[in-house]
Amino acid sequence: MRVEKTISVNQKIKSLLPWVFVFLWMFLIFNLSAQPASQSNSLSLGVTDKVIETLNKIKPGADLNMEDVNHVVRKNAHFFAYLILAVLSLNALRNGDKLGGKKWLVALGICVLFAASDEFHQRFVPGRGPQVKDVFIDSSGALLGIMIYTAVNKILKRKASNKVAN
Repeated sequence: MRVEKTISVNQKIKSLLPWVFVFLWMFLIFNLSAQPASQSNSLSLGVTDKVIETLNKIKPGADLNMEDVNHVVRKNAHFFAYLILAVLSLNALRNGDKLGGKKWLVALGICVLFAASDEFHQRFVPGRGPQVKDVFIDSSGALLGIMIYTAVNKILKRKASNKVAN
């Protein structure tokens, strides 16, 4: 009886832990979005400076415009933040048998709804505002994350079944 309870508690923790990572990632995104425009821009300019420094090492003398590169860095941050959110969400959903093959759709829904709510949230942040195109960028990142997660899972399952067959 005691062993069964321990197993049950361990199973619950294992099923809840992936959701903890989802909510931690959402919290990070929310906090980054809560930064006033000046603070957010300062953070991205620091990253942009490192990107330009690295690109200049790869291709010395490249004519890089700080404002253009900063825009690309900021939009890529959206894309990759939601790519990771999608992977974390799909991973958290993997244990749910009720959804069947629709887990990817639920994960995408989580990401799109969170992206939309995050853009709405920015309406109340000094110097920032909601942008529909950012929701599309976020959703694109989420979709690629789902595709990568699904492809990697298929490859791993195929390798596992090949090992069993051999």
